[in-house]
Amino acid sequence: MTGNEHARRARERLLRVLGEEPPRWLVVDVAGQSLDLIEEGRVTRSWRVSTAAAGIDAREGSLGTPPGLHRIAQKIGAGMTPGTVFESRRPTGEVWPVDGGTDEERSATAENDLILSRVMTLYGLEDGVNRGPGIDSLKRYIYLHGSNHEDRIGEPVSHGCIRLSNHDVIDLFERIEVGDPLVIV
Repeated sequence: MTGNEHARRARERLLRVLGEEPPRWLVVDVAGQSLDLIEEGRVTRSWRVSTAAAGIDAREGSLGTPPGLHRIAQKIGAGMTPGTVFESRRPTGEVWPVDGGTDEERSATAENDLILSRVMTLYGLEDGVNRGPGIDSLKRYIYLHGSNHEDRIGEPVSHGCIRLSNHDVIDLFERIEVGDPLVIV
C-alpha cells in the first residue's frame, strides 16, 4: 500500500468516526514509518518515526502500536531542556545528551528505551479498537516522544509508542494542540 493509500484510509476513518475533517490532524503511516501533519486538507509537514517492533496491536502487553483514531490527550514538557528524561509522564531530573555528549554518557543508557524531550499522550476514540478494557491506548501509556535511539528512527523498533528524533518531537509539540486527532494506519 502506498503512502497516498494510507492517507486516504486514514481520512476515511477520520470521517467515519468524527463525521468531518478537522482543520488540523495527524496520520501515522506504520508501513512507511512516517508521521504527517495535515492542515486544511494538505500535508504541511512530515517526520520520520519508529513504531512498534511488534507491529500494529492494541492489546495490553502486546508491545504493539495501537491502530485507529486517537486524540492528543496531553502535551507534557513545554519549555524543558531537550533530552529531559521522563518516566510515567513526569520528568526525572535527568537530561540525556541529545547534542553530543561523551561516548560514556551515551553508552550508559544505550540499552534503555528512554522517553525524552516531549511527551504527547494518546487517547483512543474507537471502542473495541483502542479504547476499552485490555486495549486502551491511554492506560497502556502510548505516547509520541523523543528517543535515545535516534539512529533507529525510521525502523519499527519501539515498544508500542511512536518515537521521533528529539529535534522533531519538539517541532511537532509546537505545531499541535491537545485534542488534535491522530490516525494510526
